[in-house]
Amino acid sequence: MTRVLTALALTAGLLSPVAAAAQAPAAAPAPSLKNPASLNEKAPATYKVKLDTTAGPVVIQVTRDWAPLGADRFYNLVKNGFYDDVRFFRVIPGFMAQGGMSGDPAIQKLWGRNNFNDDPVKQSNKRGFVTFAKTGAPNSRSTQIFINYADNSNLDPQGFAPFGQVISGMEAVDKFEAYKNVPDQGMITAEGNAYLQRDYPKLTVIKKATIEPAAAPAKK
Repeated sequence: MTRVLTALALTAGLLSPVAAAAQAPAAAPAPSLKNPASLNEKAPATYKVKLDTTAGPVVIQVTRDWAPLGADRFYNLVKNGFYDDVRFFRVIPGFMAQGGMSGDPAIQKLWGRNNFNDDPVKQSNKRGFVTFAKTGAPNSRSTQIFINYADNSNLDPQGFAPFGQVISGMEAVDKFEAYKNVPDQGMITAEGNAYLQRDYPKLTVIKKATIEPAAAPAKK
């Protein structure tokens, strides 16, 4: 009804085009890392993500059915550039490589507390499987992920739900830089990449993360 009345008013010369535009419904904000609620796209059933790291390329295949909420969060973060220029800051040989804190303190402060609900654990944390990090509290996942170096099935009962698997590039993951003294997450939140570049310059960097184009269906 509002649109009809506005059109009639314009016809009658009662409203200028500028005034009419002011009465039009506001457009939804564009998806942005500065607006976490806007990144809510549903991920495809399967998709591949390429991590162009300083240790070499790594390709992760995500299967949404394994952990739908985790697959959706990862898809939205990758698609909108969250993991670009992000470090794997906690690398423990024989256990796992963990990363996923933004190098921009303003972005990290927004996303670090933007938790999402747990998924049931359908896959095991075996070598090469990729999982969101969490605390011991329920529904505490946000942006940090880890890649398992070994069979860490002991994590399964603790609620760590793998959402994907490295299908190429594990040899690169095996070369991720490991510091004995792990960077402080509070300092990463406060200072971002400035802190990591100053005190941990050899950390492996995700130069860019991209969603690989879906393969075209085979012709019959």
